[in-house]
Amino acid sequence: MSESPVALPHNPLSGNASPSRRLRILVADDHLVYRIGIRSLLEAEAGYQVVGEASNSTETVELYRRLRPDVVLLDLRMPHQGGIEAARAIRREFPEARILVVTSYQTEEEVLQVLRAGALGYLLKDLDGRMLMEAIQAVCAGRRWVAPGIEQQIAHGAARQPLTAREVEVLRLLARGLTNREIANVFHISESTVKNHVNHLLIKLEVADRTEAVSYCLAKGIVHLEDL
Repeated sequence: MSESPVALPHNPLSGNASPSRRLRILVADDHLVYRIGIRSLLEAEAGYQVVGEASNSTETVELYRRLRPDVVLLDLRMPHQGGIEAARAIRREFPEARILVVTSYQTEEEVLQVLRAGALGYLLKDLDGRMLMEAIQAVCAGRRWVAPGIEQQIAHGAARQPLTAREVEVLRLLARGLTNREIANVFHISESTVKNHVNHLLIKLEVADRTEAVSYCLAKGIVHLEDL
């Protein structure tokens, strides 16, 4: 974790930055070099101040709670529970939080999950600095900002009924080869409940069986190889 910066006086509910102060940014990413680069990029511009850095999802939530930044720049793949869970945790406690995902990944399911978790923006790391500033300003003002080319993914995925958090957990265990009985033991639920979850998954994903469901979810980013 970075140093513990002192929070500047601010109104986190204002949405737009006052001309008399800089936008206060929390950078959450597990790569130190990236955090250094973002800090240098933002602080070279008038109107931005990086007030904290987090290297995992737990630090992200803790620093948000302490610093109350105007905008969080959040990576998806971080240690502990990951960026999506960090976004959910922050938004549960602070519904006004402005979260902009900045990531290297662009799967349909991850875009949908993070927007459903309460993030206002989704930006890829390979886009230029001007676009990052534009996205930060939009999110700070309470407007959704999604990188060009992702809108079609959102429209396509939104037509499908979303998976519940438990259904995603079941999918991950299916991908690891666990049986219904073994999954039931993990969650301390009945086998019939697991079977219902699996049936709902097949219907929502429009696939024929468990193997096809796992293959589909690996392709769409719902389940990742590291989950296996």
